Amino acid sequence: MTDGSSKSLVVNLGRWLIFLFVAAGLIYGCSKKEKPVPPPVPVVVASAVEKTIPVQINAIGNVEPYQTISVKAQITGEIKKVNFKEGQDVGNGYLLFELDCRPYLEAVKQAEANLARDEAQAKNAQLDLERYTALLEEQFVTRQQYDQVRTNAAALAATLKADKAVIENNRVQVHYCSIHSPISGRTGSLKLNQGNIVRANDVELVVINQIQPIYVTFTINEKDLPAVKKYQANEKLKVEAFTSKDERPEQGLLTFIDNAVNKVTGTILLKGTFANSEKRLWPGQFVTVVLTLRKEPNAIMIPSQAIQTGQSGQYIFVIKPDLTAEMRPVTIGASIGGETAVVKGMQAGERVVTDGQLRIIPGAQVTIKETP
Repeated sequence: MTDGSSKSLVVNLGRWLIFLFVAAGLIYGCSKKEKPVPPPVPVVVASAVEKTIPVQINAIGNVEPYQTISVKAQITGEIKKVNFKEGQDVGNGYLLFELDCRPYLEAVKQAEANLARDEAQAKNAQLDLERYTALLEEQFVTRQQYDQVRTNAAALAATLKADKAVIENNRVQVHYCSIHSPISGRTGSLKLNQGNIVRANDVELVVINQIQPIYVTFTINEKDLPAVKKYQANEKLKVEAFTSKDERPEQGLLTFIDNAVNKVTGTILLKGTFANSEKRLWPGQFVTVVLTLRKEPNAIMIPSQAIQTGQSGQYIFVIKPDLTAEMRPVTIGASIGGETAVVKGMQAGERVVTDGQLRIIPGAQVTIKETP
């Protein structure tokens, strides 16, 4: 190798060494720079509040009429008049139907005539008995003749009782020609119209439902039965029926607990009675039922949306005074009106994240924004 090529090799090697030293310096300098701090996460928070809350049982219920009456005719006859319209409210004793009562009125008159005839015969038989009694004492008639007259008088007296019974029965038939409502309620659809012939106890003419008051039936799990029985022993338990989420509930009282648990479903039937003064509850309607057992004081309540569910269970993010987020496991209780009770894991006054949890990690810095 010549001296010129040796010098050239040394120069090039020196340049590469300088380049490597410069690159290593740059890499080391970059590695010493601090990582950029992530910006605070905007979140919405709410404070835990200590309240007295009701302990409740929720269920789905069905509205049932307080009474249901199927109206039928008790005699056979023609419907002469219908005195109501379908769906009309009627009171107790309201005249619903009028049947043709002329045959039964004639039967009453005939029975009264038979009674008058038999009364005359009975009166004459009584006079004969009095005469034969005096003649028997004087021994002008035989004992056999006296017994025959006495038997005839007794038979006619019994005939009078039978005639009076026939008259009373026919008068009852006349009364049945007018069909009255036995309860106050609302009529359903009319099954037979005016002019139809109806037979005794054949088809129903109309169904009347009493809806004031009204029942709401619902079922609860058998495990809740001891608590219901315990608190009902002290006072009537309050029942609320919601026809929709937006409307105010109807107020009622628990009035019935069935005498057996359903072995198939493990539930028991309960029944609440409602005044239904505004007629908002309707037979056959499904409602949401809330049964209140008692009041729970000093419950820690937070918005339900603050509670998250992870692999280890339920947790929340609590905001510390330094505006950092702490992930905290909690034990929750009842949920009422968009709020949930925290049984364990939180104190009153602490702030919990209600919106923005997905962007938070434990220890993250946060900034609190206004509730939308």
